[in-house]
Amino acid sequence: MDPHRLARFPFLRDAITYVKENDVDLEDVLLNDIFSEARRRGKKRVMDAIVEGEIENYPMSTEEECLLEILSYPVARMIVSCINDGFLIKRYALAEAVTMNKRLLSESTESIAALADELGVNVVIIDESLRMYFADYLRYTSKMRSVDWKLVNMEVENGYVYLNKHRFARVLQQALQEKIESELPLEVSDEILQRFSADLAEIRMALDMRVKKYKAEDLGRISIIKLPPCMRKLIGMVQTGENIPHSGRFAVTAFLHGIGLSQEEILRLFSSSPDFDQSKTRYQIEHITGEISGTKYTAPECSTMKSYGLCYEPDSLCKKIRHPFSYYRMKSKKRKETSSEKNLSKIADGEK
Repeated sequence: MDPHRLARFPFLRDAITYVKENDVDLEDVLLNDIFSEARRRGKKRVMDAIVEGEIENYPMSTEEECLLEILSYPVARMIVSCINDGFLIKRYALAEAVTMNKRLLSESTESIAALADELGVNVVIIDESLRMYFADYLRYTSKMRSVDWKLVNMEVENGYVYLNKHRFARVLQQALQEKIESELPLEVSDEILQRFSADLAEIRMALDMRVKKYKAEDLGRISIIKLPPCMRKLIGMVQTGENIPHSGRFAVTAFLHGIGLSQEEILRLFSSSPDFDQSKTRYQIEHITGEISGTKYTAPECSTMKSYGLCYEPDSLCKKIRHPFSYYRMKSKKRKETSSEKNLSKIADGEK
């Protein structure tokens, strides 16, 4: 076993074997004072995930350094489990997956294929090129919004999709993220909770600072209770760290801009997404709001929302309207329309 490779990819099964061969018990790592550095590094992994969105590279030149890095991974998973917060689990899983993605780019084709196999991804090497079975490709690219990822735009032969190294690593990123999310939280004993109590307080504070910036109250003058159920649901999903589909992002952006939110306010909302990319998100918002495209898009009608699968928990008022804007306008207690609300009246004109 190569300790350096295991330190770079500590989620591999061989990492557990390597730890056992070094006569290290994971319970001792969590509780014994001689492993305080491994616990400190594990805590740093979690803080990196919250603040940076990826895991910092540490020295891995000696076997001792590699072992420390390997041990920090189960420690980090246990810390995340102690807090047991949905947003943190997603954020941590994404950070580990993004880090793996970047490290894979310097790996050989054979090494990447072996790692894919451990993640349960069916892959073959043909003419020194990586190819992924189409069913696995569809599974792990279903949340990728760009049309470039559509199967119809890919080279497929005998059921296998050709991918260059960068794209293959991106798909494996999704596979690892989903794997980690499915494994957490782990069971945590009272003794472990006590051992990490001070660290947990610090991590919760960092987590709260990240999440609080993007609460519903931060929608400015817009009251969340006046929004239609579909928009409340989508916004709630964004705020709790779920990745909503492209159609959902489009609907939320167009709707919020239509009722008066600025581009910066909308950007701030999407900043709570685990995979938030400021430049890409800003570009998408500017395109939808017309700054780049020259066309200011309006939110989809209710019928379109239904066809997209975005109509959530409709209430009695939903039966009377045909557009989300009408719901907001009817719920609003203000009778004096702002300039933004006048535009909504035109869109909803003719509704009962």
